[in-house]
Amino acid sequence: MIAAKGVGKVYLVGAGPGDPGLLTVKAKVLLECADVVVYDALVSPEIINLISPHAEQINAGKRRGRHSLPQEETTQLLIEQAQTHAVIVRLKGGDPFVFGRGGEEMEDLIAAGVPVEVVPGITSGIAAPAYAGIPLTHRNYSSSVTFVTGHEAAGKYRPQVNWSAIAQGSETTVIYMGVHNLGYIIEQFIAAGRSPETPIALIRWGTRPDQEQLIGTLETIVEQVEATGFEAPAIVTIGEVVNLHSVLAIK
Repeated sequence: MIAAKGVGKVYLVGAGPGDPGLLTVKAKVLLECADVVVYDALVSPEIINLISPHAEQINAGKRRGRHSLPQEETTQLLIEQAQTHAVIVRLKGGDPFVFGRGGEEMEDLIAAGVPVEVVPGITSGIAAPAYAGIPLTHRNYSSSVTFVTGHEAAGKYRPQVNWSAIAQGSETTVIYMGVHNLGYIIEQFIAAGRSPETPIALIRWGTRPDQEQLIGTLETIVEQVEATGFEAPAIVTIGEVVNLHSVLAIK
């Protein structure tokens, strides 16, 4: 990559899961003073509306099967913008360092000599279950939680997630991008000894006004997805804490 010669600084900003009220104060200030904002597909329209009208807005969003920009081109774009602008915001849904490729982008920016800073955001794996009335830990049901991706990159550092170890390793499991591989993941959980009656929740567009939940068990959820047409993107939560949805969800 070509080293940047300008004085611009890139901020890797977490936009949170969707509710603009969950955006950090620092993130809001940066959106109001940015010269350029490069944003992802999962950033909610309400947060996009907080961007300064004077800022250039660039959609670099990635969705399964529909990539606006390849990852390498996105990073190169940030390097180029830093040569001509002072404040560049790379706006990512959730938190940049939680399955957001923020670490990869930060590495490349540093290698190119571009000043960069990360601004953490609330990750959807915590917020979406919370808005559905599902606490990830509870003294009566769960003292441990695992966060894992259900959609892994090709050519990554190891061939696949050890789903057997994940299934046995904690009482609550939160899976990002898990809908497309849900059938396989559930097979692995049951094969590892988790009961088919284990509760599971799929939460789409977490914390937004149009948030949707699909509640079932490991045994029933795939059939429910097929029957309802439930689609990604969604957070998958597995464990006894899911049963608290019927008690704690805001009606």
